Amino acid sequence: MKKIAHYIILGAALLSAGACSKKLDNYAAPNQTLQGRIIDAGTGKNVPSEVSGENGTGTRIQLLELSWSDNPTPLYLAAMQDGTYNNTKIFAGHYKISADGAFVPLVQTGPNSVDKSKEIDIQGGVTEVDFTVEPFLRIEWVGEPVLNANGTVTVKFIVTRGTTDPNYQLNVTDINLYVNNYPYVGQSANSYDPRYSNRVSYSGTAGNNLLGQTLTFTTTGGVLPGKRDWYLRVAARTTFPNLGKPFNYTDVKKISIP
Repeated sequence: MKKIAHYIILGAALLSAGACSKKLDNYAAPNQTLQGRIIDAGTGKNVPSEVSGENGTGTRIQLLELSWSDNPTPLYLAAMQDGTYNNTKIFAGHYKISADGAFVPLVQTGPNSVDKSKEIDIQGGVTEVDFTVEPFLRIEWVGEPVLNANGTVTVKFIVTRGTTDPNYQLNVTDINLYVNNYPYVGQSANSYDPRYSNRVSYSGTAGNNLLGQTLTFTTTGGVLPGKRDWYLRVAARTTFPNLGKPFNYTDVKKISIP
């Protein structure tokens, strides 16, 4: 009996020791904030994106934590559709930071390599890092959306080059008018209503011939349902292959259907 009791006490001690060891955690929770803007070098305005940037085709921020390794695994943060980004759960440390999107790459390899990434220390609460970029395309509204008598909506806009670098003045392949019934608008799933969005593809150099002109697009699918707000956005892209051929965007316009 004494021997059995001895084994029970020993087993309990071992379990207790194991439980204590699991509770040990020398790492503080991530509590640093990293935020900033993606800025158009030609206008000083933000470069609009879409909300799917972390794993989709919008703008994303790449972080390489150099505090512990010279070859760290990249961490990606998604930018918001207004061209800003904000993450409040970053570990303090020394980082190399860059951005990817529908603009001339900040990091380029090859004979004429370019590296416009930034090395910073993230600490002290809030760290702000902006990137100035050259978008592939710049899309600007002309006036406000117009509700037509037949219940459709017409918009006008202009698409121009956002960079003078000939290596990135690629053929324009798509110009789309996206429509959605909530403010998040883009080409990713659930970010547009395919019944009313007007999407047009171009082959060869045909899309390039539209650059600099005032273009007019009208929603498809007939009458937009009333008694609600609808949100519209124009997007265009080139043959740039990375990140799933990312789009450049306008900001979002709202129209209220009575």
